[in-house]
Amino acid sequence: MTASQDISQLPLPQQLRHWAQVRPTETALRQKKYGVWQTVSWSDYERQSRWFGLGLMKLGLQRGQTVAVLSENCQEWVIAELGIAMVNCITAGVYPTSPAAEVEYLLALSDAPIVVVEDQEQLDKVLAIRSRLKHLVAIVVMDPKGLRRYDRTGMWDFADVVQMGLDFEKQEPTQSEIFVKGPQLDDIALMVFTSGSTGKPKAAMMSWRGLGCAAQGLNSMLGCTNQHSLVSYLPLCHVAEQMFSIHIPLYTGAVVNFAESLRTIQEDLRELSPRIFFGVPRIWEKFHSSIQSKIRESGRLQQWLYESAMSSLQNIGQKSRSQWSLIDSSVWWFWYVLILRSLVNFVGLRRCDVAVSSGAPISPEILSFFRKIGVPIREAYGLTEASGATTMQPSDMSPVGTVGVAYPGVEVKLAEDGEILIAGNVVFVGYYKNEEATREAIDADGWLHTGDVARWEEGPAGRELRIIDRKKDIMITAGGKNITPSEIENSLKFSSFIKEAVIVADRRRFVAALIQIDFENVSKWAADENILFTNFKSLVENPTVVSLIQKEVEKSNSQMPQVQQVRKFHLFTKELDHDDGEVTATMKVKRKSIYEKYTAEIETMYG
Repeated sequence: MTASQDISQLPLPQQLRHWAQVRPTETALRQKKYGVWQTVSWSDYERQSRWFGLGLMKLGLQRGQTVAVLSENCQEWVIAELGIAMVNCITAGVYPTSPAAEVEYLLALSDAPIVVVEDQEQLDKVLAIRSRLKHLVAIVVMDPKGLRRYDRTGMWDFADVVQMGLDFEKQEPTQSEIFVKGPQLDDIALMVFTSGSTGKPKAAMMSWRGLGCAAQGLNSMLGCTNQHSLVSYLPLCHVAEQMFSIHIPLYTGAVVNFAESLRTIQEDLRELSPRIFFGVPRIWEKFHSSIQSKIRESGRLQQWLYESAMSSLQNIGQKSRSQWSLIDSSVWWFWYVLILRSLVNFVGLRRCDVAVSSGAPISPEILSFFRKIGVPIREAYGLTEASGATTMQPSDMSPVGTVGVAYPGVEVKLAEDGEILIAGNVVFVGYYKNEEATREAIDADGWLHTGDVARWEEGPAGRELRIIDRKKDIMITAGGKNITPSEIENSLKFSSFIKEAVIVADRRRFVAALIQIDFENVSKWAADENILFTNFKSLVENPTVVSLIQKEVEKSNSQMPQVQQVRKFHLFTKELDHDDGEVTATMKVKRKSIYEKYTAEIETMYG
């Protein structure tokens, strides 16, 4: 029996206690600060979590209450979550990019009496709304730098809370031991806020049993062990990153590496070169875009080699390695030595065995590109209300664009209209203080209605799911043709010059698009072309830039049936912004908000 099997039926805090006992001095966490990797052992991880939880109890936290965390990914984030869990309380993560108004809404929704913030920037958001948060009694600050002149009433440093817990344990060992016994499997573990792409965010309540089932199911596909290390860089508020940063590492004993920031992820990956890597489609698009930019900046020989390799490997992009012929393998290795090796080294994935994409639809062109360079991405599907994980491609033999098969313990079926329905322990408990929404999401027979439409497709491992689109997003043109907007949008975003695209087609004569350029790549291109500009707006209004995007749209159109081809487009004159209500904290487009805000531009395209 393996160590992970021994602890498979334990809630997360008890899993941490297990590793602290069997591997006390081995590294559990690594965090990069000022360019240097610092480590935390399993025993230190457990002790600091325990003391932090006890410290919160000394601040007045009661069992079953919620503690909000407002921070970028860091070791203090996970230590806080495990400490909160040890005293049988609930963690609610808030995106650090959220403006103060959204922070206020989420903190009020969670009823959290304590909020843990990262630094002065996040603290200022909370202080601006503190007087209106009637439940809030204490603020804990991870990094107190810059707070010397602040009124520290009701405010504690993270390190001081840990020390309070240590002192409590020394002074009252019997009572403290009772406090940190940990939760039961059916207790609420997390409160995860939905993205709010179609309305106000809701607070989904997740159980330890559901999250554990999801972690075990996902790992049956990943094959992560205590010999692996994972990279934490996407927001821990998201349940998918929770899987890769907390739940799978504690289930398997793997090491977690905290990247210095989302901006430095490629540099950090080059150092870490992980064998398992998870990215949302925007990350894979960013990697693809950075490679295109690097090639454009290279010499003519490198550009010729790259273009020749992509042309020569066209067919390989649609195959798994097991389907390669001897000639395919020989051709790929030839190009790998000449140029592909440098490309996978550039993005830090030269040793990656399992690359995963989830969170949103991804362009088939992106999947094909990464297969060509030797990083076969396997798609997974899940949602917050299903503990973040339900299906995944079992291997790179799965058809490109499917999202695989259900994990053990998860049931998946399609309703008559193609909507995906999910049952099993992974289904969430319900929305906090919103019984009506809970009843709409989970039917009387326990099936979770996902709102995603899919179809079955035969694959090597049996029937696999292929996502069509969000049920609410499928459009019907004035001519009665069904349009799948995400398919067109992903095709457009394959261009390194296009960062975002929003399709307009519902009840319209033809397909149009609102497009946001990739400012970094387009500005580099403009500099090479000696095009003068002063800011984002002046760049997109330049006729030569408009012509550039027109050519990219035409490339996308060439891959689309006529009914899905974009006939007109409008370029946003600013980047879509979370603060302006145009995208969610996870950078998902708020379609309704965009359509309302850009009504005049849309009507001009159809005028």
